Amino acid sequence: MDFEKIERAARRRKLVMNIITYVLLSVWAVIVLFPFYWMVLTSVKGYGAYNSEWIPQMYTLSPTLQNYVEAFTAVPLGGYFTNTVIFTVITTALMLIVTVLAAFAFSRLHFRGKELSFTLFLSLMMIPTELVVITNYVTITNMDMRNTFAGLILPSVTSVFYIYLLKENFAQIPDELYYAAKVDGTSDLKYLLKVMIPICKPTIITITILKVIECWNSYVWPRLVTDDQAYFLVSNGIQEIRENGFGRENIPAMMAAVVVISLPLIVLFLLFRKKIMEGVSRGGTKG
Repeated sequence: MDFEKIERAARRRKLVMNIITYVLLSVWAVIVLFPFYWMVLTSVKGYGAYNSEWIPQMYTLSPTLQNYVEAFTAVPLGGYFTNTVIFTVITTALMLIVTVLAAFAFSRLHFRGKELSFTLFLSLMMIPTELVVITNYVTITNMDMRNTFAGLILPSVTSVFYIYLLKENFAQIPDELYYAAKVDGTSDLKYLLKVMIPICKPTIITITILKVIECWNSYVWPRLVTDDQAYFLVSNGIQEIRENGFGRENIPAMMAAVVVISLPLIVLFLLFRKKIMEGVSRGGTKG
């Protein structure tokens, strides 16, 4: 009888804890998602209806898509999208090549000073981003590469963190596989392509997605090296939209543009969220 009481009490405590947990998670979800709801809601409000609201309304009875039409007609938003896609695809592809080769070298190849080199390489993460931006800006300017895709792309083709993440993932692969492949006469490149990359595919997919998000949201560097509208990215185009497109007071049209810009990343994350979590967890686990 006492065991039954203890078990019922334990179940009640577990139920109460679950209720508290889900309530807190629900409150946090509302806090996180509310700005997105407000952004979408504002984007479907008419200009006159929005400005006539003395008290912001949490809904609208007369939604309109006119703001989305203006997002592509008042400013060259389509051109900004094209530039961003070109920048994102090329930068991500080059970054993957550099990251995979560097991670393979640090995890499998043996050369004098490897540990010291990797330690110094990791120390680059301690350098403030502002210092790197200044150095890169001076270099790109001296090479006359401002307002070019090359100037946008080159400073972003490597990442110390991504190399470290993939290197740790590569290091989890048993050395016996590498030695067996070498006995069979397999080259290092073939071993990398046929064995290591397929095994570490979740982490590589994660790195790819994170880099795409990073490129899509890139603002400071493109803003520094481009003042020609022909090379603006979507993140930089928001300011152009605000100043020269809709005007500072046309908030609904600006929100429509932001929704259009944000939608690809939201869809990408929802489609690959499991891969992202799996890749990060694999990269942070030894053995």
